[in-house]
Amino acid sequence: MKRLSILIVLALSVPCMAQTAQPPAPGPEVQKLGYFLGTWKSEGESKASPFGPAGKFSGIETCEWFAGGFQLVCRAEGTMPGGKRTSLAILTYDGAAKAYTSYSISSQGESMSVKGSLAGKTWTWLWDGQVEGKAVKFRGTMVEVSPNAYTFKGEIATGGGPFAVTEEGKATKVK
Repeated sequence: MKRLSILIVLALSVPCMAQTAQPPAPGPEVQKLGYFLGTWKSEGESKASPFGPAGKFSGIETCEWFAGGFQLVCRAEGTMPGGKRTSLAILTYDGAAKAYTSYSISSQGESMSVKGSLAGKTWTWLWDGQVEGKAVKFRGTMVEVSPNAYTFKGEIATGGGPFAVTEEGKATKVK
């Protein structure tokens, strides 16, 4: 009978222990996304490409942690050579794949998922897909110049050819 009492007490206490357990904490890879927290002003120049016409662009992007602190949610708006544009991106770290991922959508109907990596102060984002029926590879790099500034460059390769620069610019944290 004493053994049955112990089993009942244990069975009743397990759900209570599960309710008081703390949620997991974001790991160091996730915390590195914190570099992008805040509001950033960007400006740069694009060259004509399958992604749009040539010209100057500028914008504002604000990034904040999603509930739980595992993903960063970034909303942006700006003026591109092709007109005004807004976008939403979710940045996260996939521990199983040991890679960063950015899921994004824009007011121009695009949606994209790119894989990323961080080496030192350089973030590299890669995407393979099709634009206007042609195979395209995209490579975006962002270099942390300081805690409040980074430079960026976008490159594409079409039909298995070499990468060519399609945009370059800088971003500065404004708050």
